[in-house]
Amino acid sequence: MTQRLGGMRVVRLNATLFPPSDFERAEWARAGLAPVEAEANTAEALIPLVAEADGVFAISVALPAPVVAAMARCRVISRLGTGTDKIDVALATRRGILVTNVPTFCIEEQADHTMALLLALVRKLPVMQRAMRAGAFNAAQGLSRSNQRMAGQTLGLVGFGNSARLTAQRARGFRLRVLATRRSAAPIDPALGVELCDLDRLLRESDYVSLHLPLAAATYHMMGAAQFAAMKPGALFINTSRGALVDEDALEAALRSGHLGGAGLDTYERIDVFAERPPMPRWSLLELDQVIATPHVAANSVQAGQDVARGGIENLAAVLSGHWPRPGQIVNAGVVPRVALAPWPGG
Repeated sequence: MTQRLGGMRVVRLNATLFPPSDFERAEWARAGLAPVEAEANTAEALIPLVAEADGVFAISVALPAPVVAAMARCRVISRLGTGTDKIDVALATRRGILVTNVPTFCIEEQADHTMALLLALVRKLPVMQRAMRAGAFNAAQGLSRSNQRMAGQTLGLVGFGNSARLTAQRARGFRLRVLATRRSAAPIDPALGVELCDLDRLLRESDYVSLHLPLAAATYHMMGAAQFAAMKPGALFINTSRGALVDEDALEAALRSGHLGGAGLDTYERIDVFAERPPMPRWSLLELDQVIATPHVAANSVQAGQDVARGGIENLAAVLSGHWPRPGQIVNAGVVPRVALAPWPGG
């Protein structure tokens, strides 16, 4: 593979914001790659970098239509992650560019983070910690007296892909009843004890609601005022998927009114946590005591970073060596590639 890829130009974007690890560099060497490392966040800056690239690695950078249109030679955009809502996949498809991802990236971590946010909200840990630091020990004790036992409560998973499946596995250990919505008609392992239903019923019956969906036109602001109003009084809301799934003003209103009991948020529409110099946010939603906010880190672990580097490099190397990637890792499966590809060598 080294010989076949030696003359290929590969660009690794987000090289400053997300520097390549030693593990990633070792995987490059193993695949015979020597990517150009670059950081650019505007179409004007990106176009000269990718115009003559045969392959592109992307993490958080947006690749809109003008950038994709400028890719004169590119055969593959390898997303080092899962979501591809920042990439103009439709245009890439029309231009014969494969878009690949690593769909199992960070699913263990996202499930862990979802449960961590849920447990912290249920047990009121951040609020009690603030009271303890202020020396208000009796007040901290008093906060716990309204806690509700988790066992027997209902967790609603909106979407039932990989991360939701692992969240359901963890929820069983806490003896939670689990409801889920799913677009696919594929059966669910009965051992998980998950009951499929529509969104209206899930919102109506769940004590805790967690989002596990990609961002698309159909899911933009899918959680708005009507959906929050349909949730149980005192219910908890968690989002570790995409910020724009949520109308954040409607969420804040539901929390301030007391209708919702709390929210655990790891993703945001209003804040670009990946900006080079993000402004200091003064956002009243994040100042509410009943909100736990983390900076889009549900994916993070050493092992997840290794998994996504290995999978993303495998995808790109496969295409540049003349093969299709693993079928489950092709985002635009109907693409007609610019250069004919042989079947995935792994069968």
